[in-house]
Amino acid sequence: MRKQQHHKGWNEIKTNDSWAIFKIMGEFVNGFEKMGTIGPCVSVFGSARTKPGDKYYELAVNIAKSIAEAGYGIITGGGPGIMEAGNKGANFAGGTSVGLNIDLPFEQHDNPFIDADKSLDFDYFFVRKVMFVKYSQGFVVMPGGFGTLDELFEAITLIQTHKIEKFPIILVGTEFWGGLLDWIRNTMLKVKNISPHDLDLIQIVDSESEVVEIIDAFYNGHALSPNF
Repeated sequence: MRKQQHHKGWNEIKTNDSWAIFKIMGEFVNGFEKMGTIGPCVSVFGSARTKPGDKYYELAVNIAKSIAEAGYGIITGGGPGIMEAGNKGANFAGGTSVGLNIDLPFEQHDNPFIDADKSLDFDYFFVRKVMFVKYSQGFVVMPGGFGTLDELFEAITLIQTHKIEKFPIILVGTEFWGGLLDWIRNTMLKVKNISPHDLDLIQIVDSESEVVEIIDAFYNGHALSPNF
């Protein structure tokens, strides 16, 4: 009897999973329709916990402002911290400011610097991540936590495996990212889990001018378009 009840519960879960497809589809359709009309953007990633006044918060504001002044919109995860800084910089420059918000039990709330018509809400991380990758002409990665690393390594993996075209991936903050790059070089590369040219997929800088120079130099020879 207990086994039958267990199987019944499992069947109910499977049925609910099937109906979830429609919600997932709705998030994709809404995201594609809105993001497809916005134009070329650069995504800014980093910790939700970074406060105004922190050197990386202020650097993110300046980077986003410079990118917007160069003619690109800014996409962030829509929340506080570095995300807020990115939207703030775009807003200050009068540029496009997009927020891809996710419903979380902590940390996440909409920041006030997102354009009113460019704030999208997601329940699914994987749908939100598709929007970042598809519509970003570059990733600017500030110091962050697991979520930041997740976005970073997903983009590197997709480019490495030729699932998407290459675009600039720029790490900001040598003192923060240097140890990770040293580990990649001295451990992953040393045992041949990656190839030497895979290291060319990422660049590390410390100033807003370097970020804009890298993005502009890349798109002097590449078309601006969705990535897949």
